[in-house]
Amino acid sequence: MAADLWFESLHRTGTEVLDRGKRLAGGLRRLGLEEGAVVAVMLRNDPVFADVVFACRTAGVYYCPINWHFTPEEARFLLEDSSARVLIIEADLFPSMREVIPAGMTVLTVNGSDADATATGTIAYEPWLATQSPYDGPRVAPRGHLAYTSGTTGRPKGVLRSAVPLGELEDQTARMRSVVAKAIGIVPGCRALMSAPLYHSAPGVFIQNALQMAERLVLTPRFDAEQVLALVEKHRIDVLYLVPIMYVRLLKLPPEVRARYDLSSIRFVASTGSPCAPEVKRAMLDWFGPVIHETYASSEAGMVTVATPEDAAARPGTAGRPVDAASVRIIDESGRPCAPGEVGLVYVRQPAYPDFTYLNNDAARRTIDVDGRVTLGDMGYLDADGYLFICDRASDMVISGGVNIYPAEIEHELVRYPGVADCVVFGVPDDEYGERLHGVIQPTAGATLDPAAVIDWMRGRLSGFKVPRTIEIVAQLPRDETGKLAKRRLRDQHWAGRQRRV
Repeated sequence: MAADLWFESLHRTGTEVLDRGKRLAGGLRRLGLEEGAVVAVMLRNDPVFADVVFACRTAGVYYCPINWHFTPEEARFLLEDSSARVLIIEADLFPSMREVIPAGMTVLTVNGSDADATATGTIAYEPWLATQSPYDGPRVAPRGHLAYTSGTTGRPKGVLRSAVPLGELEDQTARMRSVVAKAIGIVPGCRALMSAPLYHSAPGVFIQNALQMAERLVLTPRFDAEQVLALVEKHRIDVLYLVPIMYVRLLKLPPEVRARYDLSSIRFVASTGSPCAPEVKRAMLDWFGPVIHETYASSEAGMVTVATPEDAAARPGTAGRPVDAASVRIIDESGRPCAPGEVGLVYVRQPAYPDFTYLNNDAARRTIDVDGRVTLGDMGYLDADGYLFICDRASDMVISGGVNIYPAEIEHELVRYPGVADCVVFGVPDDEYGERLHGVIQPTAGATLDPAAVIDWMRGRLSGFKVPRTIEIVAQLPRDETGKLAKRRLRDQHWAGRQRRV
């Protein structure tokens, strides 16, 4: 079974989607990729991702999604570290990447002409796929994506999840589908919409499950707030994936635009990534109804907790409780379990997922493990009823005058200011307090922002010690290897030459 796929004017039936995936699986095997090998994928949101998902499940091959915004040097590391043998890339991206593609790698170009492929020594994807026979080898353990994490320092790390033995696959699939239903709302026969970049881990998980279980998957080239509403109405979408910044942009639509579309089909909105500001979530619940679900998840641990709409109303700011057999433990710097309400490092385990290691770096995997649970450096606490609250990453916490400040809370408020497209807050050196808060804002197109006015606005919404002392306006915020805001890159500019760096 496969979902029907819709992308702009293109429509493929589930049968066509499955056939293309099997043909790609056969083609990859004929190109020399054995079970457990890796194919790199550098695409914008494109229907070819569906081919890749089913090919990897069929042939037992991992796919490594690479952010198409990468510089050549950033892409080089992933291409080399993953040991990918084949690269599927947008034809117009190939020229800039040509010099960093490892020798001997087969390159399949998408959305280009046959003549261009011939001229560049690549293989045009569509004509090539049409000549491939479906995979007809023995059944193998299905594989998914090899996600690279951004981390906060050093090189990104590839999260390599173990294959599930065929004899255990049925039971593991049942456990996984239970978590997927509760955490991201994908159930058999649903209609799903994805508008986030597929090079990110969570959108990849979403479409992998939607392609297998949904009746219909609608994919968009990029996120456009009004387009999302129009597609929900047109296709009667009942489950969609959104992240907090998308909520903010949806809420900034004029009331008459928001009222124009029938959203009554929505049953479940899945939200991962950064924690959602309680005020933003409340506004979305008032508009969409009790359908917003927030999940604490990571490439390493999978989907660990779920905050239902009822949880959000009763406990604003919570990331929810562990889903199914997942467990959460909060540990302080000395390794002692924290009491309810006490902030510490968050350690988690979700047994519905197979175990993982970091590709070529098993030592790094061992350093984040305590008694079978792993931490990604997030700070948080559990309340008396076992609900998880995330404060910030340990590396992002600011200590100003001896007071611990978590910038995520401030960013949640700052992004609501009119004309703010995105923002980041971090600590910079201060001779008196040690650190002080500094904010950097990327304005929306055409907006002109006055830093002093922004600071005055913040004073009416946050405690004085949480208000940034300075605000900087930039045309574009920098992003790291997986498209996340590169906070450390901005912060390091302010700490250069200091003996103490935070």
